[in-house]
Amino acid sequence: MTEIPRTISVSGTGSAEAAPDLLTFSIGVECRRENVAAAYGGAGGASAAISAVLRDRGVESRDITTSGLNVRAEVNWQEGLGQTVSGYLASSVLSVRIRELAASSEIIAAAVAAGGDDVRLNGLELGFADPAAVTARAREAAWADALATARHFASLAGASLGKVVSLAQQTGYPAPIPVAGLQRAVAAESLTVEAGESSVSAAVGVVWELLD
Repeated sequence: MTEIPRTISVSGTGSAEAAPDLLTFSIGVECRRENVAAAYGGAGGASAAISAVLRDRGVESRDITTSGLNVRAEVNWQEGLGQTVSGYLASSVLSVRIRELAASSEIIAAAVAAGGDDVRLNGLELGFADPAAVTARAREAAWADALATARHFASLAGASLGKVVSLAQQTGYPAPIPVAGLQRAVAAESLTVEAGESSVSAAVGVVWELLD
């Protein structure tokens, strides 16, 4: 009768930090007007002005993406009349990547000024243009954590580790974490973006043979 090999299954987690070199922020416009054409035109004009300012400050076209466009009627309930249209709201959202972090505060402030009171800042995220190196270090840390845990349990069981039976990268540990969103742009000139360091996390599941 074939003996079923003994195994041990463990999970390991690890992280690595590095100075980010990429800032991604979401900036939108919301224009309320009396008719559809005016609302749509206002949103388009504000978005175009923001895009022009971004390009003037060195942001490349490939780093500016329109991620949302919407036009809808705004309705109110009036006694005896039911729902009535009070106006129209047109909105558009741009996702912008800034690769020169030192200029990010100035670029965001200029974009807000270009869009005026219709601007909405929806949030920003610091990360890496090429995360391969820092991700590799996070994986190495996760592997070391799993290996140390497996050796400890094997020792407690009076055994030693054999070959790796299976290895799987686990998900559910995203990083970096986005900075909380801002609903309205107020005194944008006073906002300063501090890059600091961003952390990338990794998790791994490993199954080893247990040897006597």
